[in-house]
Amino acid sequence: MKKIGKFPIEVFCYDYECKTKSSRLAIKQQYCKYLKGTCVKPRKSEPQIKVGICSVGSTVNKGKQIHPVIICPQRFKEESMFEAIRERYLSNWKNVKWIQEVNIGVGGSVDYVAVEVDEYDRVKDFLCVEIQAAGTTGTPYDWVQELVEKGCYTDSPKKTFGINWANEFAKTMMQQAYKKGKIVESWHRKIVFVVQDLAIDYLQHTSDCSKLTSYNPEYPIDFCSFSLSWKEEKGWTLAFEQIRSTTIEGINDILGGAKVSMYPTVEEFIGNIVKKGISDGVLQSNSYTKSLIGK
Repeated sequence: MKKIGKFPIEVFCYDYECKTKSSRLAIKQQYCKYLKGTCVKPRKSEPQIKVGICSVGSTVNKGKQIHPVIICPQRFKEESMFEAIRERYLSNWKNVKWIQEVNIGVGGSVDYVAVEVDEYDRVKDFLCVEIQAAGTTGTPYDWVQELVEKGCYTDSPKKTFGINWANEFAKTMMQQAYKKGKIVESWHRKIVFVVQDLAIDYLQHTSDCSKLTSYNPEYPIDFCSFSLSWKEEKGWTLAFEQIRSTTIEGINDILGGAKVSMYPTVEEFIGNIVKKGISDGVLQSNSYTKSLIGK
């Protein structure tokens, strides 16, 4: 396994250590091969400068191992992702076309809709597909700036960053799954959310996923997960992992957070209050408050 750290792993679609002519040109031109054009993720303070980060190294669920975490939805647009959808959902369709950003009324828009059309482009069937990547807290751009200027990462001080797992997956994605899932369910169709396997791991550790099952063709909402792994001959590669299905009720359970059995007790929460109060200088540290923390 390739050794990685808590820094950008893929920059403008190439591994950070790649020194090929094409990788250097992509960095210079701010080029994204998945879009076949300029990266669309700008720096807020300098919109003409594109961030170009596809994935970063991070831990999951307070673990120690560092994984490559996809933070740009364009990164999922490998042919292997589209092929996995075709193989598992559209195998009986004869003429498949993909349409992006389709309005779904009060639900906003859908990232992709795969459609089966006849020889006159009349829609015979369709499948809604959403893509959800992770997001960062803080900024990893200092690393990219260094890569652009020096061609490598150094030990110079940089701003810290993390992954906002809760906001992107437990909140944003689940709210989308609820709103759009209800619409799709009323049509007796499916909506598929394309995510990284790490996102599902996070949700299963932090939310009530008891109604998230193996693939069920009768359920309206699917989570189709992919892993990102290193292949010596290919570099970082996206590979289909599995499909999990659920209902609107199942999405409600996930939105509600963890199972009741995972809730802290009142005593544990008071201990957390005291610990933070001492840390902030609001409460004093003495034998009594220390005893509360230890409970």
